[in-house]
Amino acid sequence: MTIHAPPPEGGRIIDEPMETALSRRYLAYALSTITNRALPDVRDGFKPVHRRILYAMHQMRLNPQAAARKCAKVVGEVMGGYHPHGDASIYEALVRLAQDFAQRYPLVDGQGNFGNIDGDSAAAMRYTECKLTPAAVLLLDGIDQDSVDFRATYDDQDEEPVVLPAGFPNLLANGSSGIAVGMATSIPPHNVGELIDACQMLLDRPEATTAELVQLVPGPDFPTGGVAVEGHASILDAYETGRGGGRLRARWETEDLGRGVWRIIVTEMPYQVQKSRLMEALADVIEHKKAPLLGDVRDESAEDIRLILEPKIRT
Repeated sequence: MTIHAPPPEGGRIIDEPMETALSRRYLAYALSTITNRALPDVRDGFKPVHRRILYAMHQMRLNPQAAARKCAKVVGEVMGGYHPHGDASIYEALVRLAQDFAQRYPLVDGQGNFGNIDGDSAAAMRYTECKLTPAAVLLLDGIDQDSVDFRATYDDQDEEPVVLPAGFPNLLANGSSGIAVGMATSIPPHNVGELIDACQMLLDRPEATTAELVQLVPGPDFPTGGVAVEGHASILDAYETGRGGGRLRARWETEDLGRGVWRIIVTEMPYQVQKSRLMEALADVIEHKKAPLLGDVRDESAEDIRLILEPKIRT
C-alpha cells in the first residue's frame, strides 16, 4: 500500500486502522455527551445548563429578597459567559426550573407566563422575569467560600463551578431524566422531608438497608399528585436494582348530587400528563362509544385541577 506524503498546507496522515480510529473517537464523543450534556451529576443533580443558569443568577444577585430581572438578561448572561449554545435551549431549561407542575421544588421564581399543565408554552423571554427560590439558595450556599472546585469557562475568560455545594438533596427531590449515548436515566421526584430523614438515618447507621430506608421514603412524590398503582415490593425492587417503573393514575372521587344522581371529579393528574391531551383522549373515547357508561367530560379547573366526568345515566 502506498502512503502519500502529507499535503504542504500542514495536514497530516494518520497511520491507523479505520476501526480503531472510529471506535476511539466515538467513545470520546459518547463520554462527552454523558458528562457534559445529557445526564445529571449525582452530587448536585444538575446537567451543565441548569448549573450554569443558577450560578449566573447567583452572580447577578437574584436572591429571593431581590427584585426579579428579565429572563432575557439572565439567558444573555448564561450564553455569553458560561454556556456556548442557543438561547432557546437555555430559556427552555430556565422555564422548566420555574414550573411547579414539572419541579417538585421549583428553583426559579418565575414572574409572568411560564406555561401550564395544559401544555401551553411560556411567554417569550423578553416578557418574563425571574429570581432564585430559597431551595436554589441552599444549593448555592457556601459557593463563595472555596467549598467546590472551579474550572475555566469555554472561552477562558472566567470560571464556573464544577459542581454546586448542594445543601439540598436535589437529584432525588426534583428528579431528572436524560438520554445519552448507550445509557439513559429517569429519576422521579421525592418528598424532601422524607429524604432528609433518610439522610439522617444513613449518617447514624451507614449500614442501613434499602428496605429500612423505604420505611422513611415509601416512594416518589410527584408535584401533580396522582396515585401509585405499583405495590410496595415493586417500588423496593426499583430502589434496590435501579431498574423498574412506577405507574400512576389520576386521583378521583365520587360527588353525590342528591336523589341518587352522581358524577366523578378528578382532582390530581399523573406526572407529565398534559390535561388538554387527556381531555382530547376522553372526548375521543366518548365519541367512538368505547366507554358506554361515560356521557360527558368537561374541564372546570382554575388554580386546582377539576375535571368532571358525567355518567350517561345520571343515577
